[in-house]
Amino acid sequence: MANVLVALSGGVDSAVAAALLADAGHDVTGVHLKLADVPLAEQVPGQGCCTLDDAQDARRAAQVLGIDFYVWDMADLFREEVLEPFVDAYVAGQTPNPCVTCNEKVKYTALHERAMALGFDALATGHHARIGTRDGTTALLRGRDQAKDQSYVLWMATAEQLATTMLPIGEHPKEAVRALAAARGLRMAAKPDSYDVCFIPSGDTAGWLRERVPAAPGPVVDLDGRQVGEHDGVWQFTIGQRRGLGLGSHERRFVVDLDAASATVVVGAREQLACRWAELDRPNWISTRPTGDRQLTAQVRAHGRPVPARVDGNVVHFDEPVIGVARGQSVVLYDGDVCLGGGRVKSADRPMLTISA
Repeated sequence: MANVLVALSGGVDSAVAAALLADAGHDVTGVHLKLADVPLAEQVPGQGCCTLDDAQDARRAAQVLGIDFYVWDMADLFREEVLEPFVDAYVAGQTPNPCVTCNEKVKYTALHERAMALGFDALATGHHARIGTRDGTTALLRGRDQAKDQSYVLWMATAEQLATTMLPIGEHPKEAVRALAAARGLRMAAKPDSYDVCFIPSGDTAGWLRERVPAAPGPVVDLDGRQVGEHDGVWQFTIGQRRGLGLGSHERRFVVDLDAASATVVVGAREQLACRWAELDRPNWISTRPTGDRQLTAQVRAHGRPVPARVDGNVVHFDEPVIGVARGQSVVLYDGDVCLGGGRVKSADRPMLTISA
């Protein structure tokens, strides 16, 4: 049996992960991470994962399970590695995924490193993903519940890290997880899943940024360079956005490019969002780099539809057009259920207006 550190978020998945490990006879210790400093007045129960309610739910779960429990303050690391880069990415005209960054820098990688340094045999989390083997190497696999699969946010993991990681929830459908929680008397059995950015529980990203980023007015132009409107900052927009453009036109237009250097927002028709390839910035391959002759699938969003793709160096070639690929997003590659790794989009092939050199 192993000495396991379990990350308890306050949600049902991590609580059941701890319960399953304890039932299997492992020596389980729970830890809740204090990450985002969300003002109490702005905290919404069931939205985000950093509220006071979440911390209390994590503590109660540990009490019910009879395991040791600690709270680790990693708010400074979270601010430096997740929150500030999130703001910087939007200012630069990118579309970041803070949940991926949080796993990469804090909630998985840094926590795993600390668990190993403290002498634990393994780190366990409530991610809906699985760990198996592929060609004799530890591999990351999709969760059994495809609708809840979270392997996408773990593309930065290494085979060495995964070898000392446990993902007990990955074998169970979500409803089975809730049933297990209810059977163990865990109060979060019916707790709603969290979908919002934890430090923006209102879901209003543009409004949150507006309080932290100075206005930087600029033009809204079409792909021919004609000005069709104005804006207060490129950080208010994401690739593929249609609502809130303020163009006063009956024509359906979408954001197809953002240029922070000239504070320009480019709009066009939906078909002009179609992308056939994306170049990844410093991709991570969990075991081996996929070769160009391998038919894979690529996923551009956490719960997006996987599309057939091939990899040539750092470039992912999609077999069919993908709508709305944005700089800063993660593209994750799969071979069947095996997650091979991925990376953030550096460039893509949409028919963009050349704005600056």
